[in-house]
Amino acid sequence: MSEPPGAALSLVEAPPVERPPRPLSAQRVQPLRKPGRWIITAVVLVVVAQILHGLVTNPFYQWDRFRYWFLRPTVLDGLLVTLEVAALGAALGLVGGILLALGRLSGSPVLRAVSWTYTWLFRSVPLIVVLIFLYNFSALYKTLSLGVPFGPAFVSFDESKLATDVAIAVIGLSLNEAAYAAEVVRGGILSVDQGQHEAAAALGLPRVYRFRRIVFPQALRSITPNYVNQLIGLIKSTSLVFYVSLLDLFGTVQSMGNTYPGDVVPLLMVATVWYLLLTSAVSVVQYYVERHYARGATRTLPPTPLTRARAGLADLRARLRREAAV
Repeated sequence: MSEPPGAALSLVEAPPVERPPRPLSAQRVQPLRKPGRWIITAVVLVVVAQILHGLVTNPFYQWDRFRYWFLRPTVLDGLLVTLEVAALGAALGLVGGILLALGRLSGSPVLRAVSWTYTWLFRSVPLIVVLIFLYNFSALYKTLSLGVPFGPAFVSFDESKLATDVAIAVIGLSLNEAAYAAEVVRGGILSVDQGQHEAAAALGLPRVYRFRRIVFPQALRSITPNYVNQLIGLIKSTSLVFYVSLLDLFGTVQSMGNTYPGDVVPLLMVATVWYLLLTSAVSVVQYYVERHYARGATRTLPPTPLTRARAGLADLRARLRREAAV
């Protein structure tokens, strides 16, 4: 049976219509999908939300008592003691650390041996042991004197009158901090390229000038982040001076907790928040110090957090405008 003439033509497909290519401005590159990262992000957000919800809704934290104690004069007095002890301990510890580091790098075997022994000793002994030993130092040496070595004394001091609670805390923290700061400073000095030392020596510059104006400023780029970690640890270590009868921030909170047993948790939260504020302030100072000493190593300084936030908002606005235009 023959097919009609028009049937064969109906089986032939029509040629495809070619569409004009989209302009490059309208083409979008699809980013690589990362479902694992989104899942982990969602889990972390859920955990953080649960923690925050527990902090806000749990009546055990007693946030009304927290607000009552946070700016009480007693707590602020303890905070001032913490700041005083930490500042003096950090300053004296850094000076002692620089001297010990120079002793370790000295050509004198006696200075190297003494510096190494000091660092080894105070890095091995816990800080609480050092503080308690200094607190009972008057039992070993009742008087301190200045005079001829192994000879007559010109001036004598009563050790019990000199060793106040603040002095014991500052001396103990300084001795302990100097041992750790010595290794931080020594590592920073060794990180400076040897060519800098040789170039400064070739110019005939004095050793003290070389160290003060050439080597040490470059070493600070490496010293600053490491020493700030030590400084943050020092701020937290001030809580141990409570055991030598000095009422710092933690000592005050501990004493008030014994007097008001029902406010132990809010008082501990007060101490926690104040320590967080102190360490955060130190971290901010660290950022700007590092940024200052990065001028000689980078062509452009890293942006500040405020600059990054503005740039992020500008990028977000530009992205939203592009998506709205498409």
